[in-house]
Amino acid sequence: MRAIILAAGRGIRLQLPEDSQLPKCLLRFGGMTLLERHLRMLKSSGVSEVVLALGFRHELVEAELDRLAWTPRPEIVLNMNFELGSVLTVHTIADALTRGGDVLLMDADVLYDERILRALVAGSGPVNRLLIDRDFEAGDEPVKLCVQDGVPIELRKQLAVDLKFDTIGESVGFFRFENAGARRLAALVAEYIATGRAHMPHEEAVRDLIRERSRPLEVADVTGFPWIEIDFPIDVVRATEEVLPQLQPLSRGGQ
Repeated sequence: MRAIILAAGRGIRLQLPEDSQLPKCLLRFGGMTLLERHLRMLKSSGVSEVVLALGFRHELVEAELDRLAWTPRPEIVLNMNFELGSVLTVHTIADALTRGGDVLLMDADVLYDERILRALVAGSGPVNRLLIDRDFEAGDEPVKLCVQDGVPIELRKQLAVDLKFDTIGESVGFFRFENAGARRLAALVAEYIATGRAHMPHEEAVRDLIRERSRPLEVADVTGFPWIEIDFPIDVVRATEEVLPQLQPLSRGGQ
């Protein structure tokens, strides 16, 4: 199993002074960067092949890898047009997405409990899996995942008013794809680039995969496990004061 961590963006919504901006995966909580937490939990879960999709100030992330002396060292793929949408970043790592085996596609800017990752990697596969948290705050910001009869049917911030579903929650931003699902996602992403939609979020391509139903998809419920996506200054505060104290201690197995 291979993990692809999307960490190319600038994170301008954190509203940091320009000379203080850094990739969000380098934000520290409890004395540890988000990147180090990702790597430690992935290794504890048996995932040692990691691809980092970088862009903004990528040299700082590479310096963090040097500091950690992490082995095996993650493969680095650069998207220097990181100002565009994350769908372009996924297109940039298409080779890693399609080289075979199950793939984890993960946002870098998430502080999360290790049990969330275990729910993603559970089972020997192959499987296409999304994660849902039913305990979420309503509003325009969360990416909603809607499920009908156990099948995901929608993935978007804004939902059609007449959409029918029996379960709704927030997508954690972590996905697992088996080989055929990953290849289809890469093809969908390529269509976005070819049709001038490089500015779109990559979740739109995942949404297309859901709605075309070309591959079976399942949903794992992680409601009750603490996590937070860090986009705004208030998220940093909540991550430190609310989420971090609830996290289980990291399992042994990291460096």
